[in-house]
This record gives sequence, structure tokens and C-alpha cells, in this order.
Amino acid sequence: MPRKEVVLALVGLALIGGGVFWWRSGGVEQDKIEIIDSVDIETGKIVVDVGGAVVKPGMYEAKIGSRIGEVLGLAGGITNDADTKWIDMYLNRAEVVKDGQKVYIPFVNDQASSLPSTSLGTSKSQRININEASLAELEGLPGVGPVTAKKIIDGRPYGRIEELMEKKIVGQKVWDQIKESVSVW
Repeated sequence: MPRKEVVLALVGLALIGGGVFWWRSGGVEQDKIEIIDSVDIETGKIVVDVGGAVVKPGMYEAKIGSRIGEVLGLAGGITNDADTKWIDMYLNRAEVVKDGQKVYIPFVNDQASSLPSTSLGTSKSQRININEASLAELEGLPGVGPVTAKKIIDGRPYGRIEELMEKKIVGQKVWDQIKESVSVW
């Protein structure tokens, strides 16, 4: 009888081993969920839309961590009719671009009303330009006192009004109060 028990034990072990192998190798085929990010981590690439006064406007693949200056180089650089005064005052060429970002370089003859706005609802003429406003003008904004107004001035220049939040110059409550009243144009 010990021989029969040994054979049964070996058969049992073989079945258990086969079951474990089947289970670890996938067993029953299940649908697999694949999450696709817009940033291709494997290639380290993002896509940026460059327009306005550049040699070759269009969509460009750039490396993750690329800067606005590098992306402008991919587009052939700026043209002779680019508004270089605006670029010098408001464009931060060292800013890191994000996937899906739009970089627009205005022409010298662009009208202020035709330039893209960073927020909706209030016309440019009713907004305070955070790149040019005086301390007193900034203090006139809801929730902005002398300390915050000075922090806004010290953080200049801004390429987008959202930088007030990104650079932690204003908190969410103040941001919600002023976002429709400020611009960078």
C-alpha cells in the first residue's frame, strides 16, 4: 500500500503544479485595460502648437522638459515682423512647455483685441495688466493688499495669468476673485 500512496501523492503534486503553472501563465484570458497618457513616457516626447510670427507655424514634437525658446527654434525661430517688444516684456523663453500647450508669438501689427486672451468674460480694456499695473492698481483688485500686490510685481514678467497660482503668489480664494479682472496683454 505505501506504493499506492506514493503514486497518489505524486499525481496530486503534478496536478497542483500544473494548476499553479496555468494560473501564473494567465489561465483564463481576460480583457486587459491599458491606460494611454498623452505624454509618451517611453519616447519622452510631448506635442506643442506654435503659431503667430514664427517661420514655420505648426505642431511640433519636443522632449519632455523642453523650454519655449527651444520650441521656437523647432518652428524656425521668430519672423522679422514679430512683436519683439512684446516678446522681451512678456515671453519667458525659459518656461518649460507642457503637452498640448499653445505658444503664440504676436505680429507687430496685431491689435490688442485680436490677441488671444488668457480668460473669458471681461474685455481687455477692463482688465488690469499684471505685467504693467502699479502697486495701487493691483491693490484695487478684490482680496489683494499691499503685500500680495508687491509679490505680483516681484514675480514679473508673466506669460499667462495662471502663473499667479502656479508661482503661489495668490491663493485659490483670491484667484477666484481676480481671474476675470486681470490680463498679461
